Amino acid sequence: MATAVSVVRFPSSVNLNEDAKSKVIEILNARLADAIDVFTQVKHAHWNVKGMQFFQLHELFDDIAEHVEDQSDLIAERLVQLGGVAHGTARLVAHNSSIKEYDLNAVSGQEHVRALVKSLSTLANASRKAIDDTGKLGDQATADVFTEVTRAADKDLWFLEAHLQG
Repeated sequence: MATAVSVVRFPSSVNLNEDAKSKVIEILNARLADAIDVFTQVKHAHWNVKGMQFFQLHELFDDIAEHVEDQSDLIAERLVQLGGVAHGTARLVAHNSSIKEYDLNAVSGQEHVRALVKSLSTLANASRKAIDDTGKLGDQATADVFTEVTRAADKDLWFLEAHLQG
C-alpha cells in the first residue's frame, strides 16, 4: 500500500529559490524519517536491555534517545521554516526511513550497543552527506542544522563505541 505524502507548501520568506527549497525539504524529510526511526530503536534498547550493565546502558540509551529526539525536532522545525510539511507519522517514518530494521533478538548490552551503533552511524553519515548537499543548494542554515545533528550523533557514537572497545 502506497503512503500518501503531502505536497502542501506554505509561503516562506527564506531567500532560496523554490527549486532549492523543494530539494532541501526533501532532504530534511528523509533525515527526519531516519532520526525518528533511530529514536524509536534507542527507546526499544532502553526498555529491553538485560545483563550486568543494565542500569548504565538503560540510562545511556535514555540520554541518547533524548538527543535524537531533539535532533528530530531541529530537523522538522527547519523543514517547516522553509514552507514544507514535516512527515513524522509512524507510517511515513516506516515507509521513508533508510535505517535498517533493529535486531529484535538483541538482549545483552553488547548486542544492543552494536545494533545502535549501526543505526546511529547511518543517521550520522547521512546527515554528514546532507551538510554537503544542502550547502551546494545554497542553504548554509540547513547545512548548519545537519552539522549540529552530526556533531551530536558522533558524540553519542563515541559513548556507544567505547563499550565495544578495550
